[in-house]
Amino acid sequence: MSVLECEMRGQVALVTLNRPESRNSLNPELIVELAALWDGLGEDDDIRAVVLTGAEGSTFCAGFDLGTTIPMITGTREPQNEFEQAVAADSELLHRATLRGYDPGKPVIAAVNGHAIAGGMELMLSCDLRVVAHGVKLGLSEVALGLIPGMGGTALLARRIPSALAMELLLAAQPIASDDLAQSGLFNRLVPSGDVLTTALDLAETIASNAPLAVMAARRVAKASGDLDEAAALALESEAGTALVNTEDAVEGPLAFMEKRAPVFRGR
Repeated sequence: MSVLECEMRGQVALVTLNRPESRNSLNPELIVELAALWDGLGEDDDIRAVVLTGAEGSTFCAGFDLGTTIPMITGTREPQNEFEQAVAADSELLHRATLRGYDPGKPVIAAVNGHAIAGGMELMLSCDLRVVAHGVKLGLSEVALGLIPGMGGTALLARRIPSALAMELLLAAQPIASDDLAQSGLFNRLVPSGDVLTTALDLAETIASNAPLAVMAARRVAKASGDLDEAAALALESEAGTALVNTEDAVEGPLAFMEKRAPVFRGR
């Protein structure tokens, strides 16, 4: 059984963490497979959006595997197979797998159908949009283990929610129920667990139906603008907008609207 599954749904890639017996925790094999998958999805022009979820009936992701990955990070375990050797030799695999500072170039939607803890919450935070189930626990438990969230949690959390709430999650190391975070701005949708995947796929399909060059440009400008002053952000927006004006999709969109038909975007 593969620890990672990828299924195409039209122009949407559905990626499933498939270690339900271990709460979809990130062991070295899953880390290697996930890092490689992000690379492949980023290079595939037919994919316009990605949905990331956990195997049904388990957590979304419980973070790094405490029996393998964490001991390797702390240096108390020697590599015992090819996947462990790969992770030990290249720490960037951890970063790519969890999207820490790594951009696959496509909108990624987290379909959080179960608890998201530690590295699992960091993976969720790195996604562009988040659909979360009622009643699941979200938290960063690292300081209780003598560590800190090292896959973007300390850097990203205060960018996603108010600082006081971020500090509570970081320092108390106690998870908070998703329903109690409903007004925090952490996620886009809060839905019953049985509706998480459908809701996320619907959102992904809506995004995928739009002009892909425009989606990528809007996403790129929005992500970059957070660290820029207003003038620089507006300049970046103007640059991206000017580049789109002469594309075929920019002609097709208004023409389809005037002709009262669905546009056919070709990404050029």
